[in-house]
This record gives sequence, C-alpha cells and structure tokens, in this order.
Amino acid sequence: MTTPDHPSPASQPPVPPVKDRIYRSPLGLLGGVLLLAVVCWLGFDALVKGHDRTPWLALAGMILVIPLVTAFTLRPAVFVNDDRLRVRNPFRVITLPWGAVEALRSGFTNEIVAKTGTKYQLWAIPVSLRARKKAARRGQRAAADAARGVTPGGRVGALGPSGLGLGGFGLSGPETGPTRAETDRVMDDLRELLERSGQSESAQGEPSARWAYEVMAPAAAGAILLAILLATG
Repeated sequence: MTTPDHPSPASQPPVPPVKDRIYRSPLGLLGGVLLLAVVCWLGFDALVKGHDRTPWLALAGMILVIPLVTAFTLRPAVFVNDDRLRVRNPFRVITLPWGAVEALRSGFTNEIVAKTGTKYQLWAIPVSLRARKKAARRGQRAAADAARGVTPGGRVGALGPSGLGLGGFGLSGPETGPTRAETDRVMDDLRELLERSGQSESAQGEPSARWAYEVMAPAAAGAILLAILLATG
C-alpha cells in the first residue's frame, strides 16, 4: 500500500509579493524638480564661467543643497500594504506593522502614533488648510442645496412635476467636487486599513527606524567643504 505523494515546500509555487500602494505629494515632486533644475543650472554655470574660488564655492554649495532639496521634496513617500506601512521621511525610514500602530492623526500635520507613544510625521501626505476650507465650503453648499431640493445637476425638483425650475432650468448649480480634502481622504483610507488589518497575525511586530545616511553624508560633506572655503577666504 502506498501513500499519496505531497509536494515538498520547494516544489510549491512561490507566493507573489504583495504590491505596495505608494502615496506621494505631486506638488512636492514638481517643486523639487524645479528647484533642482535651478540649482544645477546656476551651479554648473558658476563651475564653467566662474573665476578664482567661485567654482569651488559652487561645487560645495551643490553638494550641500542637492541632497537637502531631494530629501525634502522627491524622497518623502508612504508605502502601504495589508501588513505594514513604511514611511520614508527626509532623514529616516520608519517601518510600522499595522499591529504596532495606535492611531493616525490629522491636525496641522498628518502623523502616526505608535503603541509605544512615539509619533512619526507623514511628510509625503502634507496638510493643506486651504484645501480643507475649500472642501468644507463645498460640503456646506451641497447640504444647503439638498435642503432646498436642488439636485446635483443644478435642478430644483420642488418647482414642477418634471423636477425643473423656471423655464426648465435650475435656479442655481451647486459647486461640484469632493467634500473632503485629498490628504484627508488618504488618511481615511489608511485608518480603514488599520481597522481592517491591525489585528491580523501577519501585521504584528515592532516598529523600526533607520537614518538615511545616503542623504546625510553628502550634505554634511558639502557643509564642511563650504565652511572650510568660507573660513579660509
């Protein structure tokens, strides 16, 4: 009598990795690209056309400024999946399993509060007070229009059997658009994911953080070189 063969773990197909959702600031990326273009243009112009100590000063300034601009504009991102979120801030990378997250808070900044009490700011999801006020005004207008019977198309249903206003047209058209600011909706999505995945076994663990020496080292070298040039000038 023979027993059925079971496939060994090595012969089983590998589990595909879970893809992360990535949140970044489009305006931050745009601003970073423009700033880097200006810095490189001015820096290389000084390197080529400068005299005496100007090329060295330009080189030191570029070594200092380019990593800092990149760190604060292009680098910030939030990577999210069902097990954890990874926050890439200008000078640190923080990995937090959902089980280690206590709450996500939104005020003047968006931040994560770990169960250890440590707070981490989400640089990639900045708060726009202007967008919040604009979304709040849209919500108030939508509520007022709903109370008056104005449909989303701008027609007043209470003025006739066909649901039309005077002359077949609505008296006013409500302002269209979301009633929540974009970053607030992103935070709502993250809170929903925390509520759904916070208790799962695969989402447990301790938070970890590491310093971004790949940004800090060249910026420090540029600052030291610039200080030496200015001190010896």
